[in-house]
Amino acid sequence: MRIAQFLTYYRPHISGLTIYVERLARGLAREGHQVTVLTSQYDRALPRVEQRDGVMVIRAPVLARVSKGVIMPTFGFLARRVIQQSDVVHIHLPQFDGAGLAINARLFRRPSVLTYHCDLRLPPSLVNAVAQPVIELANHLAARSVDRVVAYTEDYARHSPFLSRYMHKLRVIPPPVETELPTEADLAAFRSKVGLNNGVGPVIGMAARLATEKGVEILVRALEIIRHTHPQARVLFAGPYRNVLGEEAYAQRLQPHFDALGSAWSFLGALSGRELSAFFAACDVTVLPSLNSTESFGLVQVESMLCGTPSVCSNLPGVRVAVQSTGMGEVVAVGDAQALAEAILRVYAHRARYVRPREAIERLFSTARTVREYLSLYDELIEHASKGERTSEVQTRRK
Repeated sequence: MRIAQFLTYYRPHISGLTIYVERLARGLAREGHQVTVLTSQYDRALPRVEQRDGVMVIRAPVLARVSKGVIMPTFGFLARRVIQQSDVVHIHLPQFDGAGLAINARLFRRPSVLTYHCDLRLPPSLVNAVAQPVIELANHLAARSVDRVVAYTEDYARHSPFLSRYMHKLRVIPPPVETELPTEADLAAFRSKVGLNNGVGPVIGMAARLATEKGVEILVRALEIIRHTHPQARVLFAGPYRNVLGEEAYAQRLQPHFDALGSAWSFLGALSGRELSAFFAACDVTVLPSLNSTESFGLVQVESMLCGTPSVCSNLPGVRVAVQSTGMGEVVAVGDAQALAEAILRVYAHRARYVRPREAIERLFSTARTVREYLSLYDELIEHASKGERTSEVQTRRK
């Protein structure tokens, strides 16, 4: 099967969306399918075309940026060529080009899937005041044009003003989650590197970009509260934190708080492989204090759980599903630093109550399951297309 994946940013850019698509694309390629990713050349140092983990990656040159979006004059031409050479078209939102991709898929009679990863909320500005409604309109045009819309969880879909309008097209597919367990040597090396000694705790982990929607300031306040009773408490922050696209002002605003915390707050930068899993395993608890619907799940929660570490998350649709479905952590009110601090200390004090076997987590969330369910969906769409039917029309008739 020839499968085309479309998204604005792909690896080496780091975000939940790029990690999701990379894992899905690699998994499909491992199953013997021909996978092409069309994305932006957001960094001119990146090659225009490369083979990456069995996946063909094509990058369209970027002429200009509009907030977090990019303008790519050749993207439409490249997209039409890729669509014509594919059996199925898979579009990932949010992206500015979603509507055009969906319409072209329909014009070229290719079955199409749209995965809605999360809402997009642009920072306040005159340009974004115009861009936001335009993007939302484009998203709706895309959703109306594709055959199926995919969400990570039904919880997020039912609470989303966008997704709830397309429940007749909806397929829920859990996201791809994978992490390799660290060895004892990996864990010892990591603990030595970051200075984790006996008597330090709780060790609180957060894996994310330093971005407004992630609620980093909530964790800052929670740490300040925790240190009144646990002065040795530390936060280890794994992920990009310097020059994060569109988040420079946010980082500057928080910098005085990081300076005041000193060694109690450590930025580790982007981690990968067994070093990332050693980070999860070394923590007593990880947190995801996200603030709004731009966070729809939080893959890092499950990665933490797979390494044996419980998670505390915000009570947001979709985000709370991992903890609720596994029992491996706690859910707290959005933006409530006191509640976050109290939940962290409860998990720290009674950690054994929250830990679940790795196998139980893998039954719910894994890349293998995600790939299997997407392949089933692709086959279904191709079968209907061969009969000259659109899947959404078949679904409507059945109702």
